[in-house]
Amino acid sequence: MFKIISDGGCDFSKKEAKEHDITIVPFYISLDGENYLKEGVDIQKDDYFKKLLADKKLFPKTSQPSPQDYIDGMIPHLEKGSDIIILTVSSHFSGSNQSAINAAKLMEEEYPQRQIIVLDSLSVCIGQGVILREMIRMRNDGLDTLKVKEVTEKIIKKANVYFTLDTLEYLKKGGRVGPTSALVGGILNLRPILYVEEGKVASLEKVRGKKNAFKLMKEALIEALREERNNINISIGHILSEEDALEFKETIESALKIKIENPITEVGATIGTHVGPGVLAFSYCKKYENFL
Repeated sequence: MFKIISDGGCDFSKKEAKEHDITIVPFYISLDGENYLKEGVDIQKDDYFKKLLADKKLFPKTSQPSPQDYIDGMIPHLEKGSDIIILTVSSHFSGSNQSAINAAKLMEEEYPQRQIIVLDSLSVCIGQGVILREMIRMRNDGLDTLKVKEVTEKIIKKANVYFTLDTLEYLKKGGRVGPTSALVGGILNLRPILYVEEGKVASLEKVRGKKNAFKLMKEALIEALREERNNINISIGHILSEEDALEFKETIESALKIKIENPITEVGATIGTHVGPGVLAFSYCKKYENFL
């Protein structure tokens, strides 16, 4: 048996991580540019995003886990004789993957008999989370470390994540769009629909109004999965938009005649800092059995 470790980019709750026996290495958040808090430990998602809503001038920063954070997460399991697989947020989005690689190299010297594998999810938030859920299923079904690595790498290439935003303001603050684009978007009530491609966030469409954005996302998901609905793992996430997420979930379940087993996820600061409250997201990947 091996141990699965993920950085906080997967957006698993504490309850889920405990339930699935996953070690989470959290990201850091700074509200003042000096003091950094561990997400999910020193500050919770809801509190964080409510602070963003309350203070429009607030522009927090996030920081990846350090190699030492990963080492601290690995040592208890290595000492028990477990191999380790680490899944990180996209290396194009954060230095978390490199921190994990650096930590793994140090631990391989101290525990040469153990396998330590670091995988780049090439995704973010629930996109990373849905890949992690397939890794959990493989582990629980008895697949060995190297087989899980092999299959996960195939799943990563086929995983998809899409999200729409309430405002372009946070992308503007992060330099992802210019102030003119953000102003025009606000005036026209444009909601961008973004996706992740090869580990990078890209723009798919800009739609006027929340209702139209949700409609387009639902139609696209239903059309994409209609023929493979029983072979797909689906996750839905949000930031302070639980009612929208529930309605989205019910629509997809009804249209595809399936039950989405994964709990609706609160998207965290890793991506949330750049997109802000009001986000709705969905992700899907093929179940691991399709790659055996």
